[in-house]
Amino acid sequence: MHNTSMDCIFCKIIARKIPSDIVYEDDDVLAILDIAPINPGHTLVIPKRHVRDLLDVSPEAAAKVISVAQRIAPALLKVTGAPAFNCSINNGPASGQVVMHLHVHVIPRHPSDGLISWVHGKYEPGESAALAQRIVAAMAVMPKV
Repeated sequence: MHNTSMDCIFCKIIARKIPSDIVYEDDDVLAILDIAPINPGHTLVIPKRHVRDLLDVSPEAAAKVISVAQRIAPALLKVTGAPAFNCSINNGPASGQVVMHLHVHVIPRHPSDGLISWVHGKYEPGESAALAQRIVAAMAVMPKV
């Protein structure tokens, strides 16, 4: 078992203290069906080492989680008959993250399911260029990944 948090529900699932429906497991990653699925087949891909979110995980561990999501997605499409899927990571409570342990949602989608829609905004003239420059400047002073 890797680094865990005693009060984390995912760490308890990984330790088999809470039952789950496992669809994939290796030394570093566990994938389970979400107990409150957006659509049937909604799967959570979880690193076994406790990390809070995408900002807390090593690039190597993140790559393993994404690799497992890539492996699971076509199986979900085949089994559920869904023509598409969403793959998402919520980071922090304001984004909808409820369990503070990194997890990737792989959600089968159907054209008529009416779920997860985006409301697109619009930049004022010059606003996106200024914002892009500020992001580049902020990244220049951060440690490289």
